[in-house]
Amino acid sequence: MVNLEQVRQAYGSVAELYIELFGTRQQVHPDDLAFIGRHLAGRPGTVLDLGCGPGHITDYLRSLGADATGIDMVPEFIAHARAAHPGGSYQLGSMENLAVADRSIAGILAWGSLIHLPPDDLDGQLAEFRRVMAPAGRLVLGLFVGDEVEAFDHKVVTAYRWPVDEFSERLARAGFAEVERLQRPSEGTQRPHAAIAAIAADG
Repeated sequence: MVNLEQVRQAYGSVAELYIELFGTRQQVHPDDLAFIGRHLAGRPGTVLDLGCGPGHITDYLRSLGADATGIDMVPEFIAHARAAHPGGSYQLGSMENLAVADRSIAGILAWGSLIHLPPDDLDGQLAEFRRVMAPAGRLVLGLFVGDEVEAFDHKVVTAYRWPVDEFSERLARAGFAEVERLQRPSEGTQRPHAAIAAIAADG
């Protein structure tokens, strides 16, 4: 099991290389950008990009008119995001305990941000997302896909893959209703991947 501090240290130690490999929107699959934009652009209210990394997707959302704020626990990423996208809003922080009011957020992007979360901790994290989400708010997330929930040796630090249906069931249990999913098989060195968009259900 990994903890958040281990994840923070692991990404901090490779931040420069990570930024070089993944730190621009041109390095994001166009289908993923379209999916993210389709569900989060133009929403009336604040959108949080949790685990924003180098800030490139936060900047993409802002270019589409979203009031997006990037949050990450890795200081090196936040420093880069602020330098590379000086017009944006980037904060050092953790998605575990969001410093925002209940039912105040229009949208959340957690793009690969939950892959290092131990499976036993997922329900608690989704509950925190649900706490801050305004009625009919939109959650968009990206995850690695497998036939069962299992850990694998991610290049940075231990990560987990999920069956998409099981992950969607966890979302439903937390009060989110799936509205769209995108799945992509492995391509070269890229692992099987899925994106899910869900809406905060009534209640």
